[in-house]
Amino acid sequence: MINNQFILNKFGFLGAKFLSELEKNAVITEVKSKTEIIREGQKNKFVPFLIKGSIRVFTLNDGRELIYYYIRANDSCLMTFSSIFTDYISRVYAVAEEDSEVLLIPVSVVHDWLIQFPEINRLFYHEYDKRFSDVMNMVNDAVFHRLDKRVLNYIRHQISLTGNNPVRLTHREIASNLGTSREVVSRVLKKMENEGEISQTKEGIKVPINENVIQG
Repeated sequence: MINNQFILNKFGFLGAKFLSELEKNAVITEVKSKTEIIREGQKNKFVPFLIKGSIRVFTLNDGRELIYYYIRANDSCLMTFSSIFTDYISRVYAVAEEDSEVLLIPVSVVHDWLIQFPEINRLFYHEYDKRFSDVMNMVNDAVFHRLDKRVLNYIRHQISLTGNNPVRLTHREIASNLGTSREVVSRVLKKMENEGEISQTKEGIKVPINENVIQG
């Protein structure tokens, strides 16, 4: 596993001794699209590092989702890591958006490594910075942007994540992820389509090429 290019790129700066410990304790696993990785209230057993794919991290309130951030290739989960300093209990849900490959490190081992290999803190500080920015963007979007802007940003984000334009998204899926109703999303999408911001076909929702930019 040490020869895995992802591992060398991500952890190589920590040296051969750390890589040897990583090989003893970590596992690489495949996660199918739409698979739930962790749910709120479960005990975190692993800190995940995403090798490829995409993972959605969110909370639920009355059955509606509020997305905190997406984990992309080469990223880790801030919420999972932070739990090792408290009770190891997850406060979020995490679901694979597409077929993904994940490196899993036991949380108890990570806790020990923070002392044995203090340089690893640099890696987690970097992850904190990225995830904090994602959460701030989410808050700004929810507070300051109208729903039509949030819907368009969500579609653009999905196009960026999947590389597909048009992208297959149901009205219910968009509504769930933005914390609103399917009927409201349907009206917003129809308005956006009439204004030329999107087009809806059997292949999915398409954003014109010159509009395919994610807004923060």
